[in-house]
Amino acid sequence: MAQPANDFTDLLLRKGIVSLDQISEAVTVARDNDMPIGDALIQLGYAEPTDVYRALAEFHKLKFVDLSEITIPDEVIQLVPESVARENSIIPYRDEDDVLHVLVADPFDLETVEKLRFILNRKIETAVAPREAIQEAINRYYGQVEGESADSILQEFTDTQIDFTETAEDGLSGEDEGVDESSAPVVRLVHLMIQEAVQLRASDIHIEPFEDRVRIRYRIDGILVERDSPPRRLLGAILSRIKILAKMDIAERRRPQDGRIKITVGEKELDLRVSVIPTNHGQSCVMRLLDKDNIKVGIRQLGLSERDFKIFTQMIKRPNGIILVTGPTGSGKTTTLYAALNAMNRPDRKIITAEDPVEYYLPGINQVEVRHNIGLDFARIIRAMLRQAPNIILVGEMRDTETASMGIQASLTGHLVFSTLHTNDAPSAVTRMVDMGVPNYLVASSVVAVLGQRLVRTVCRRCKTAFKPSESVLADAGIPPEVAEKATFVRGKGCSYCQKSGYRGRMGIYELMVVSSKIREMMFQNKSTVEIAKQAINEGMTTLYCDGIRKVLRGFTTLEEVYRVAKRTEQDSLALQHVFREVLGEEARPTVVAS
Repeated sequence: MAQPANDFTDLLLRKGIVSLDQISEAVTVARDNDMPIGDALIQLGYAEPTDVYRALAEFHKLKFVDLSEITIPDEVIQLVPESVARENSIIPYRDEDDVLHVLVADPFDLETVEKLRFILNRKIETAVAPREAIQEAINRYYGQVEGESADSILQEFTDTQIDFTETAEDGLSGEDEGVDESSAPVVRLVHLMIQEAVQLRASDIHIEPFEDRVRIRYRIDGILVERDSPPRRLLGAILSRIKILAKMDIAERRRPQDGRIKITVGEKELDLRVSVIPTNHGQSCVMRLLDKDNIKVGIRQLGLSERDFKIFTQMIKRPNGIILVTGPTGSGKTTTLYAALNAMNRPDRKIITAEDPVEYYLPGINQVEVRHNIGLDFARIIRAMLRQAPNIILVGEMRDTETASMGIQASLTGHLVFSTLHTNDAPSAVTRMVDMGVPNYLVASSVVAVLGQRLVRTVCRRCKTAFKPSESVLADAGIPPEVAEKATFVRGKGCSYCQKSGYRGRMGIYELMVVSSKIREMMFQNKSTVEIAKQAINEGMTTLYCDGIRKVLRGFTTLEEVYRVAKRTEQDSLALQHVFREVLGEEARPTVVAS
């Protein structure tokens, strides 16, 4: 914030620190570089930092503190997170009578002072010290070189589990031996939280405020697991640290915010997609851990049955048409689409994607991120894509009529289009697109295949044991005794490898509906989803439930997991017969996605 030259500079003139010509030059430099006049005078070499900041303190009737003459107690340093100190170029130096005394370099910047009162929720009194001295003190007292990121700390990845309450409490009192005593406890706490999430293979970290506590949960293999939680009073400091790393506005508490954090853990490169929303008890934060290794899965490793694998690999070699992947959020649609793109990513093909947001960056593929604030939506990106002469287009989601229509036009003009749709199963995709306002004849003439999918947890390979379900359980699942005799039923006892859950890793269950001439004709005739599903099953489609049963019979997962994500319907009876014939015969086993 620029300083009013008429008063502050008059004081410098009266003290004989600078001349009028030097002030005029400093005013120009300060304006051109958006910096305080005092800093400009120091940069130009016209004044010593101590002289400028002493005059600044006198002008504001504040105390000037020489940091080389004082020692700041550890318990005072720990009251302000390192991220807040670095972001605002401030450092606490005294805490007495419920007032936190803070050193600032620019007392003209009243906005920063108010922001500090808001963030720290403390009464704050300011004193003045040179900016360089404050930066040196931050590096000395917080024990890190300036500019050190979370990357270097996270590389200290350990296999120990963390008790958050103990870490936070002991760290704040300077007694925790497991945390570097010279580092800020809240900063360390956030880093340890991310470390443990990576160690436990979590896909998301949820930080949720309630009236009397803060709940920390990790989503591991699709299931939320609660961990030890920090004290409620640390919520503001934790969120501030996360916002600093994600380059968000730490003072904004009323509006949702999104950001990204790039980190390296061991040899893993991770992106953290951060979302913060206000709730009635404070801000709730979710960090999604995007592991680049997850998108290196080949189509074979997805877990498709032999029939579906052969058909899907044939479909993605087509020159044109739309291939849809359906399922709810978190069902692995992105992984499936990226596996397909990786299989087709060759120098002789141009691939462009439109995503909201771009979660993973793929080498050799042109990726465009949707930006609604400037009107760059899916439909507009697709329109621009077609001028780039691509062979293959990926549209992140068909969520409205315009996007669906543009995708269809692209497929009809000789492009292979991949996209996702939120439906419960593959046959429902047809009626979903018609409901969006796309004419049925356009859907029928463009869509060539629909892949519905879900994710189920796989039984831990270290503690799995064979067992035989009861007759009533088998009957409820629709599994006849002769098939059960040939099957391999397993369940996990629970061990340290799987965190006592009995499961480790996930794999997909699928239903692949190929749009045959008969199904296309039914689409033209506006037949119902039930009728289209029956026809697809007659032509060999395995439903989600039946593919789940197939993987239960082969000892990959359990009936409970299949019931969690897929329900048995009347239409499954015929499809189950296909599965039972395969089990009683011999078919290549699907490959489980490595955990």
